[in-house]
Amino acid sequence: MTPATLLAAQLTTSLADEEKSASVTNWGGRIGWLVGLALFVALVYWLMREGWKWRGTLQSDLPALPDAPEHPGEARLTMTGRYHGSTTAGQWLDRIVAHGLGTRSRAELTLTDAGLDVVRPGAHDFFVPAGQLRGARLDKGIAGKVLSEGGLLVVTWEHGGKLLDSGFRSDRAAEHTEWVEAINSMTEASTTEGAER
Repeated sequence: MTPATLLAAQLTTSLADEEKSASVTNWGGRIGWLVGLALFVALVYWLMREGWKWRGTLQSDLPALPDAPEHPGEARLTMTGRYHGSTTAGQWLDRIVAHGLGTRSRAELTLTDAGLDVVRPGAHDFFVPAGQLRGARLDKGIAGKVLSEGGLLVVTWEHGGKLLDSGFRSDRAAEHTEWVEAINSMTEASTTEGAER
């Protein structure tokens, strides 16, 4: 063996001795972190649910929602779309959750001379009598839902001595303007009739 080969053999042996195998994954630590993360997410979800229930308790003074009359009359307008929630009028982040008003859902709206009928598959339906309608406007947001300017139909109505705003988005947004005009003309007509009496 030449000195060069001897040197190469010694170098290879010393390098092999210095190499260590990769450390084994600490599965116990990883599982502990995953369990801790799952418990944290569950705690946050539970706190959000309790907050929702507490808000409902605070709003328990709101009376039950009226049912639609048996014969509401001929439909002035109809619309299908989404119900995005109700808030205290003028406070777009103060969500009303009592009586299922906080639940977002599909909605079918029908405006008659008797009022506004809101049918919500999978959630509580409600009816706003014409005398309780206070107006309508186009807006861009309500209770955590923000859309483009004018992308939301907001109907203001009175229930249990409180003014509420309810947000709707039609499947055909071009309908919103027609709804605003129709509801506002109804409220102006009832205000004028009340002033004449």
